[in-house]
Amino acid sequence: MNETLVKDIDGNSYKTVKIGKKIWMAETLKVTQYRNGDPIPNLTDENDWQNTEQGAYCNYDNNEDNVETYGRLYNWYAVDDKRGLAPRGWHISTDDEIKELEMYLGLSQSEAGEDGPRGTNEGSKLANRKDLWDDGILQNNPEFGTSGFDFLPGGYRGYDDGHYGNMGYLGHFWSSTEGSTNSAWGRVLNYYYSEIYRNYYNKKDGFSVRCIKD
Repeated sequence: MNETLVKDIDGNSYKTVKIGKKIWMAETLKVTQYRNGDPIPNLTDENDWQNTEQGAYCNYDNNEDNVETYGRLYNWYAVDDKRGLAPRGWHISTDDEIKELEMYLGLSQSEAGEDGPRGTNEGSKLANRKDLWDDGILQNNPEFGTSGFDFLPGGYRGYDDGHYGNMGYLGHFWSSTEGSTNSAWGRVLNYYYSEIYRNYYNKKDGFSVRCIKD
């Protein structure tokens, strides 16, 4: 069941949903400023994106028209910035908070701690909007879209050369949990699988961001 809307510092409004005991944003973050009003750099140049170790965002294909539906893509340095990427009263979900979400939707505790594809149809439950996903196992599962999380195939931006890829096929989102000096934990939904992927990814990758209420 959707709850009241929440607004970020830019004035963007987001639907929310209660899943288990937690309240999540049911839309992907679009903000261009940290919570204190400092601007987040919008890096359109591939070399700039590849080389920065500071917080940054981009729009898929550097196209503002993609933002309304898919939100923006952020590197992990923006996720980790102490100035705050999430709206006041909210935060970027930790790896353990995402595990809790996944277990509520059906993963066992042992599955939740594994890497790679896990579970059965938890990815399908987290996704929505069949019109945006390429035709595949994810959207054809009968449980597709049932959680209210409504995650979309917004693609990503690669750390190695700043390329954009996989809109319509994959959706990636960060956790706030570091994996190593150069990596952090994230999740991926894939049109060809109904499971949900857990792995650590380069901090310079551009992924979507979902927030959870404090």
